[in-house]
Amino acid sequence: MPFTPCRLDDLTIDDERSFRHVGLYEQLKQTLRRDGYRFLVPEGGAEASWSRVLFLNLTFWSPESQSDVLASDHIDADVVAHVAWHHVARKALAGHPPCAGALLLGEAIASAFDLYLVGRLLGHAPESTFLETQVPAMVEAAAEAGAPEEDVSRLFDRIAANPEQAFEDLRSLLFDVSMNLVQCTTTAQADAVLERASAHRFAPFLHHYELSTWVLYAKAHAPTPSSCSAAVRAIDDALRAAPDSLAWLEANWVESVAH
Repeated sequence: MPFTPCRLDDLTIDDERSFRHVGLYEQLKQTLRRDGYRFLVPEGGAEASWSRVLFLNLTFWSPESQSDVLASDHIDADVVAHVAWHHVARKALAGHPPCAGALLLGEAIASAFDLYLVGRLLGHAPESTFLETQVPAMVEAAAEAGAPEEDVSRLFDRIAANPEQAFEDLRSLLFDVSMNLVQCTTTAQADAVLERASAHRFAPFLHHYELSTWVLYAKAHAPTPSSCSAAVRAIDDALRAAPDSLAWLEANWVESVAH
């Protein structure tokens, strides 16, 4: 099936009404519009299967190119935000030596923002299709990890009470775990990394994220797979030290892209 490039204004954004109270979403959206970010959609108004789109995105996505593949000329609002985080991360780290840490930092930020959105939408937009798909998938991942249902319910309550802190807690967990995994060469080493992370409050959600794809991509493409540049470490340190790491990213990445 042939694909053709298009820009955000050529697409219909689904579920956007649910995000109207999330100001940072609108800022992220505008960065894609201003920069003319391109997506790939099936030619002639056709629709691609979700399994093919998922395969292409997970296997052949590159942070250096604008090639996010969509199943049709529709895009979910949460996907707009996810793509925008990758875009601003790439711009923020442009000019620095490529490293595994840069890739994994961008992935951790984009994925943790999904959890932030869950927290912001719970109680405000219960009809959101994003919540209808995201929350059950997270609950399933937690159940498979052995987390009791009542514990997971309380965890979502805490996420909704402080979505900003939930963002940073998950971002730092994803970054630490993936950076440690990319240095592993044996099953025992990787299992030990996961075991050390098991006490974290978001450990039950770890396998909801595409950690395998992240690690394999970093191993395949980073000049030194276990590397993390000083620039990436400095950003990670700043986010951990900030009272609100999302506010730090908004000021230093999102608003700087706007200017």
